[in-house]
Amino acid sequence: MTNNRYVRTWIEDMKQLVCPADIIWIDGSEQQADLLRAEACRTGEMIKLNEDLLPGCYLHRTAVNDVARVEDRTFICTRRKEDAGTINNWMDPKECYEKLSRLFRNSYAGKPMYVIPYSMGPVGSEFSKIGIELTDSIYVVLNMLIMTRVGNDVLDALGDSPVFVKGLHATADCDPENRYICHFPEDDTIWSVNSAYGGNVLLGKKCFALRIASYLGKKEGWMAEHMLILGVEYPNGEIKYLSAAFPSACGKTNLAMLIPPESFRKKGFKVWTVGDDIAWIRIGEDGRLYAINPENGFFGVAPGTNSHSNPNALETTRRDCIFTNVCHNLENNTVWWEGLDDNPPVNAINWKGEPWDYRKYDKSDKINTSGAHPNSRFTAKAENCPCLSSEFNNPKGVPLSAIVFGGRRAKTAPLVYEARSWQHGTFVGSIMASETTAAAAGAIGVVRRDPMAMRPFIGYDAGDYFRHWLEMGKRIPTPPKIFHVNWFRTDSEGQFLWPGFGDNFRVLLWILARCEGTVDAVETPIGFLPNPEDIPSEGLEGVTEETIKDLLSVDRESWIADLENVREFYRMIGERVPCELHEELSDLEKRLQSAL
Repeated sequence: MTNNRYVRTWIEDMKQLVCPADIIWIDGSEQQADLLRAEACRTGEMIKLNEDLLPGCYLHRTAVNDVARVEDRTFICTRRKEDAGTINNWMDPKECYEKLSRLFRNSYAGKPMYVIPYSMGPVGSEFSKIGIELTDSIYVVLNMLIMTRVGNDVLDALGDSPVFVKGLHATADCDPENRYICHFPEDDTIWSVNSAYGGNVLLGKKCFALRIASYLGKKEGWMAEHMLILGVEYPNGEIKYLSAAFPSACGKTNLAMLIPPESFRKKGFKVWTVGDDIAWIRIGEDGRLYAINPENGFFGVAPGTNSHSNPNALETTRRDCIFTNVCHNLENNTVWWEGLDDNPPVNAINWKGEPWDYRKYDKSDKINTSGAHPNSRFTAKAENCPCLSSEFNNPKGVPLSAIVFGGRRAKTAPLVYEARSWQHGTFVGSIMASETTAAAAGAIGVVRRDPMAMRPFIGYDAGDYFRHWLEMGKRIPTPPKIFHVNWFRTDSEGQFLWPGFGDNFRVLLWILARCEGTVDAVETPIGFLPNPEDIPSEGLEGVTEETIKDLLSVDRESWIADLENVREFYRMIGERVPCELHEELSDLEKRLQSAL
């Protein structure tokens, strides 16, 4: 498949370690993929679904102990512990290679080694990076064919270069006590063993596209971020792009595929999806930031996805999709999950492979009583998304007018505010937080800091990551403006004040108007807030002018109470937190105290 001696030598070394029965190169062809799907169905690894209702779709179940990313088993292996930082798990590379080699040894016995050459980003783009994943799992191959660009053209683009990310995965025994997802950023290497769940084994996704790529970005002068990318098209045909970072359960995918309210659609407004999860961002020749989505598909959470919350995502899953750990509807050989509709199947198999009785569902025990696992997934082709941007495959990316951070805060954060500068925006991103929403996740209302929504994904020290943001700001001649949003503010009875979903489009319009300088703002201690009348309210039901004023108010006492939590978080990160961010924190406190 390739004469690249670096690739061939590495594969030979890994072959000696895992001892496969055969080596199969993945060429990206539909013919080969069809053979692999048939083999997966023959062995029971996947189930072919109703071809008339869900053409090209399959169902897969993981082991019941292997259903999500495992942050406590995920390691950054740098030669110096301090370079991995305090919020990452660290292991010495030499120790890790030795430990995992024992687990990998002979793990492919009797099974083939699949060699997957893939490109993160359009093949040949200066934005893009190449990886090769070795795996013993057909499920991994078929998911990588959806999530990345795979094939011989990737090897052609690599040529004789030694620069590629080396990924080794073995399902092994799926033993959770010996499950490891280890990153060696200084070696461009990822090893994953004893898991078959997508987030741990699709090595192009979080492992490469964020943890390894964030390290490469710092070294090479660009940014790998946990951000969606979308474009807002105006009635005159002009399109403005923004990227946005949100922690989990904050509506990230819903925003990426947002449908504007009807009154705006009638005027000709549209939203186009460039990416729902990851953005690689570089400085363009014109001095602006440009972003690409390095992925080629969507690995989305199924529960809660429906025709109201995200019709575009639902439509994307209607064909050529792999469903993982959802409920199997035996009545028509389709799939179902909680939140899809109000018609759970009577004759069904749950995510564990057991007969399921929807009448015994208990919201307080979702894992054991739900039809679909709460973290069940769909892997869908981006090209099947109805609102996919025509710029999706643009090798130069799209120019960013704005960067948006968001969190889930009941009282503290207003609906939207603008940072005072790039440095202040970096500070805003560094203190991003969400509050727990259910007792099952711990005490309700506990604040979890998730800087730039990257807490589990920074491939090096978080303080150095903040420093990289600040240094990038100094290098960007025309930086985008930075904003923070909060769709989850509540009233005294705990009811959401803002309708969310498609109505979030109204906030995006204000953000882009600020970027164009066509609306004013009110300066407050935390940043610049909208005048209430500048949030477009036509057709907005159930939200009064007083409600909008409430949504835009700054609860200074709540902010002051929150500052100690920020300081504690900075102390946890350690001495590498840039002094500029400490100064921003001090200045914020002074402004808040002065306002009181």
